[in-house]
Amino acid sequence: MANKKTYPLDHAVDFVIVGSGSAGGILAKELSTAGFDVVVLEQGPYRRASDFKHDELSVVFRDELQGGGVANSGQTFRDDEAKVAIKPRRQPARYAQNVGGASVHFTANFWRFREIDFKERSALGAISGTNFADWPITYDELEPYYTKVDWEIGVSGAPGPNDAPRSKPFPMPPMPVKSSGVLMERGAKKLGLTTQPEPLAILSKPHNGRPACISCGYCMFFGCEVNAKSSTLAAMIPLAEASGHCEIRPDSAVFKIETDKRGRAREVLYLDKDGKERAQKTRAVVLAANGAETPRLLLMSASAQHPDGLANSSGFVGRNLMFNAHSAAQGVFPEPLNDYKGVQVTRIIHDFYESDEKRGFYGGGGLDARPLWSATPILHALEGMPPDVPSWGAAFKDEMAHNFTRQMCIVGSTTSLAMDRNNITLDPSSVDKWGRPAIRVTYRDHPDDLKMAGFLQDQAMNIFDAAGATKTWRYPLQPTNGGEHLLGTCRMGDDPASSVIDRDHRSHDVPNLFICDGSSFVTSGRGQPTMTIMALAFRAADRIKAAAAANNI
Repeated sequence: MANKKTYPLDHAVDFVIVGSGSAGGILAKELSTAGFDVVVLEQGPYRRASDFKHDELSVVFRDELQGGGVANSGQTFRDDEAKVAIKPRRQPARYAQNVGGASVHFTANFWRFREIDFKERSALGAISGTNFADWPITYDELEPYYTKVDWEIGVSGAPGPNDAPRSKPFPMPPMPVKSSGVLMERGAKKLGLTTQPEPLAILSKPHNGRPACISCGYCMFFGCEVNAKSSTLAAMIPLAEASGHCEIRPDSAVFKIETDKRGRAREVLYLDKDGKERAQKTRAVVLAANGAETPRLLLMSASAQHPDGLANSSGFVGRNLMFNAHSAAQGVFPEPLNDYKGVQVTRIIHDFYESDEKRGFYGGGGLDARPLWSATPILHALEGMPPDVPSWGAAFKDEMAHNFTRQMCIVGSTTSLAMDRNNITLDPSSVDKWGRPAIRVTYRDHPDDLKMAGFLQDQAMNIFDAAGATKTWRYPLQPTNGGEHLLGTCRMGDDPASSVIDRDHRSHDVPNLFICDGSSFVTSGRGQPTMTIMALAFRAADRIKAAAAANNI
């Protein structure tokens, strides 16, 4: 469907939203349906469901949905600020570049945070060398918005024994359990652990005019060709456009937010599809570009009024990057599992969610059962094979043919502590395909996060043994060199000296600048942040609408 609404560049719209993903798509829908004029600037193309395909080479290895990878982004990485960052094989800050953002290609695991996630600093005390802090909001404040995500975005699931309280049931039952889920349940039961259905932003039955999942198996990394995956592209953008107050402007690479003499945001500068510089006038700006692109844009928007970057009087823009630590273990079973079919995950274990001083280190997390690399043949061949098997030849082919249908993975997802040494900055010598300073990622895990990842991996191996796996192996715990969870780089807080935005997502420095995406996180949660990003977006929209109604923007 072509855009029905267009705004002239010199017409000051009510809001320019930068980014159309998990937060931006929701904000666009909420603000436009409330009658505000909205322009959404998205640096990627506008793909529809009919454009998505099951081409592993293009999507997974050539990064089609992620803007073409390092060759186009110019991203660099280092594990220490004393080192010169280099361009790695795979870009460290990973996110989709298209309308709908990463919600188009995410796996769709949808855990809520628990009450403890918002107040861990008070419960556990300081952790040396970190910026560990409480959120300025509570779970109870966010719970109605989690419920709004369930019903408006579309989440399938069933309450589990370890979940936080909820005010309303899931709108749809959980997806059917897969072989991996059954085997996880079998092993967990023998060990005295509790499994529960995985909440998924995938429709188990028709909902809000969208069809149910067809179990094609191409969820992780891929767009959904039937709109059963609850991306903002499928669930929110159509409603925003139908309002008559929203223009989605794809292929628009923003490079600066201009401010007026009073220090207020008044114009957003971007490059169009042909590389021509454009500028959209606006009354307010909402940044929802993700936890890497948002701080980059603020740093690129430095001026005489804001010499260290826009909204950066605290110096916290780009700091406290959190990726979430992960671990994985594989198991092979005697009979075919055919786990490549259907959604990735149907069962999880949250018995280890909270931090426990008896472990001797900070951290908690969850375990889930899935095919992971064995979801598609090429990935299985390259990433899913046992370490004792040759990488070519008859033995390789025999093992692959046997394992592909009999193999499953247990993934551990855990914390990432906020630290100054982990950050997003502008690379002084690398640029992206538009000529903008490239994102430079500096990251080194806190030892406790790696210990917790290892602890979860130990539990996974125990579950495999209890479930009757005939062969098991674990992936070595490697230092994190990138990821899809881009959190913490413009954190919210009540103190302007140690945060970038307030509890209502308004910049402490620029009254008509709002930030809402993973960058606003104070702590990382346990490994599945997208539902919280979406809940924060619904809440932020309410706060922004109220401020606008009170003429306070």
